[in-house]
Amino acid sequence: MEAGEATMRSGQYADAERIFTQAVKKAEQFGLHDRRVAVTLSRLAQAYTAQEKYVEAEPVYLQALKIYQDVHGEDHVDVAATLNNLGVLHRKHGQFVDAQAFLARALKIKEKIFGPDDLEVALGLSNLAAVYSAQNQFDPAAQLLQRVVAIREKRLGPKHPDVAKALEEYAALLRKSHRDADAMNIEARAQAIRTKPQP
Repeated sequence: MEAGEATMRSGQYADAERIFTQAVKKAEQFGLHDRRVAVTLSRLAQAYTAQEKYVEAEPVYLQALKIYQDVHGEDHVDVAATLNNLGVLHRKHGQFVDAQAFLARALKIKEKIFGPDDLEVALGLSNLAAVYSAQNQFDPAAQLLQRVVAIREKRLGPKHPDVAKALEEYAALLRKSHRDADAMNIEARAQAIRTKPQP
């Protein structure tokens, strides 16, 4: 697993795929429904995804998801993370209905575990907003991104770079929906954060 993580970090995704495939076989020696199998499967799916092998990645993620659900039940952070990864995978593959369903489930679990104002929830909201945006559903996407900005401001402070990033995502959505004047105001807020040194 450590070797696979190192190759992923260095961008050697084909090597990571090979290493994680070996790790899955070793993990299966603990039993096919052991959590370690799910962890290795998740990493293998990430290696596939990094190579844009979406067709290969999906069944691997689904296998990991089933193990996590069997081990932990539905409302667990590992289940939410895998649902989130499946949602992002389907969005990249242009399967927006499936992506929306997976991401909405992941978000619901995260809100239950962490509460509505957690940074993990903000990440889930951002991913779901990207699916709405890809389908030109601008109003629901905008509402989600407004929540992302609010959560990050609350948790990180109004001058944090991650707040600027959220503002930039929101401004890009406004541009896409031809709300250029609103976008300019948001971009100015983001730029003020980017140019002002952190205290």
